[in-house]
Amino acid sequence: MAKILLVEDDTALAEIIQGWLTREKHQCEVVNDGTDARTRVKTYDYDIIILDWELPGCKGIDILKEYRNAGGTSPILMLTGRSDIADKVTGFDTGADDYLTKPFHARELTARISALLRRPHVQDDNPKHDRFELDRKAGVLRIGNKKVPLLPKELALLEFLMKHPRELFSPDTLLNRVWPTDSESTDMAIRSCVKRLRQKLAAENENDVVRNVHGHGYGFFPD
Repeated sequence: MAKILLVEDDTALAEIIQGWLTREKHQCEVVNDGTDARTRVKTYDYDIIILDWELPGCKGIDILKEYRNAGGTSPILMLTGRSDIADKVTGFDTGADDYLTKPFHARELTARISALLRRPHVQDDNPKHDRFELDRKAGVLRIGNKKVPLLPKELALLEFLMKHPRELFSPDTLLNRVWPTDSESTDMAIRSCVKRLRQKLAAENENDVVRNVHGHGYGFFPD
């Protein structure tokens, strides 16, 4: 599962794309103007940014340039009705990772996203540590021969923690990385989710895998 920001001013198309990505088990946030997009990419982290070229407020190519100049490293897939080679060259030279010309099919979009996720800066494999393997498609944590079923938010939270083993993250950080940016959830949602995870793991005699270190945050400790 990837956390994706979709910047598209055509609201009907944005809704369709969001539906495609949600069915692929991705978490997709949508903004419809350049000003909002500029704020989002400065404030939050995303695994992939899908960025339309023509936007109200400011152009997608300008957002791309600012983001790369500020050190942003997330893969960026440009969407555009422009088919001119010079425009594509401009996009790539500015820092776009891929380019998709409208109209396009859902399969083509998901194939491009999968390819970007396979690149070194984003891992799309099921996280594995020792006897633990997170099966994202099945929605379960495999512990040896045992399967622990997970709710979507439990899955997303555990996936993030497993990708950063033995690191501690504050509730605010987890809210920004795991919950949708426009969510009204608070750190109470994190605590509840961690509590459920720990209860499920304790039922399998894995009592100290997901830890809450007072004053520091939450982490995944496989050993």
